[in-house]
Amino acid sequence: MEAYAFDWVQLVIRWVHLITGIAWIGASFYFVFLDNSLTPPARKEDADEGIGGELWAIHGGGFYHAMKYRVAPPALPETLHWFKWEAYWTWMSGFALLVVMYYAHADLYMIDRSVADVAPWQAIAISVALLVAGWVFYDQLCKRAGLDRERVVAVAIIAFFALVAWGLSQVFSGRAMFIQVGAMMGTIMAWNVFFVIIPGQRKLVEAKALNVAPDPVYGLRGKQRSVHNNYFTLPVLFIMISNHYPMTFGYRHAWLLLIAILLLAAYVRHFFNLRHRGRTVWAIPITAAIATFVIAIAIAPEKPKAAAYTFADVQKIVAQRCAPCHAAKPTQAGFNDPPKGVVLDTPEAIVTNAQKINEQAVLTQAMPIGNLTGMTDAERAVLAGWLAAGAPAR
Repeated sequence: MEAYAFDWVQLVIRWVHLITGIAWIGASFYFVFLDNSLTPPARKEDADEGIGGELWAIHGGGFYHAMKYRVAPPALPETLHWFKWEAYWTWMSGFALLVVMYYAHADLYMIDRSVADVAPWQAIAISVALLVAGWVFYDQLCKRAGLDRERVVAVAIIAFFALVAWGLSQVFSGRAMFIQVGAMMGTIMAWNVFFVIIPGQRKLVEAKALNVAPDPVYGLRGKQRSVHNNYFTLPVLFIMISNHYPMTFGYRHAWLLLIAILLLAAYVRHFFNLRHRGRTVWAIPITAAIATFVIAIAIAPEKPKAAAYTFADVQKIVAQRCAPCHAAKPTQAGFNDPPKGVVLDTPEAIVTNAQKINEQAVLTQAMPIGNLTGMTDAERAVLAGWLAAGAPAR
């Protein structure tokens, strides 16, 4: 019953994370689009009142007229909408999911004994420390580089995450390395809102309430962090779905692949940001598509060397290395049901799922998860021989 309860906890938290993430990323996309699409105010009176730009739009059967002040309006409105809880709840639900899925089952999802023999508490400590360290590095980088050295900031961030991804690949499983980098990026995004964007907005509101001129630097800092968040969105979304594709985190140089795809995702986001400013640079999506194709070819798994086998050998390997999780009634702690409904505890089930065994245990070697049951290269070679022969039931 404990594993069943954990499944429900994960489901609910994942659902909340998805809903709040949609709300947060949707708001981020909209406001960056809004900023990039503003045109100078058409009426002189609006410009005299401090309007820096405006946007006309139609949506859902109605016309909308959005206006942005260069700093702040002459007087605050009675109702002022803030955008913060979407970010806070996305981070809180994401961290909760990290705890109930990865920290509570560190042996399963974080540790790969063939990579490093670390204790669960050590893996968790590294993860938490990196969440904080990632924010401190990024925040200090932005403060020291200022508002006018964005290229320096971008290069430093890329180098930092490349170093982190490489370092984690020496300690964690590929799956955990991907998720940890995503969690660090998500933490930076949420803490940008909590520590910089919202406090800066409060300063602007307080200044207007005291009838003093607001310092525009708070708005400029907030916009800088908001734009950074915007470029992080597609990379983080990729990491969220990569969990389902072992060809990515199971690649032998997974850290390098991760950085390449994150850069491609940010590159695609840049296309949309430019498009909102009136510049459609088709070279970006075309080169991104070509690069994705090249990556797919480059990471294609090599055909493993086959070994002599009997079906009895195959059945024994699957029973020892796969069936503890993939059985009608799993014996591996933490599993109430076989993952993705794949059952491998009978000869018929093994033959039926031969393609899945090939993809997960032979080509990408993503399974057993974290190589928890200790499948050897020799055993994978036996499976490869059986699969190469057409996976006969004999």
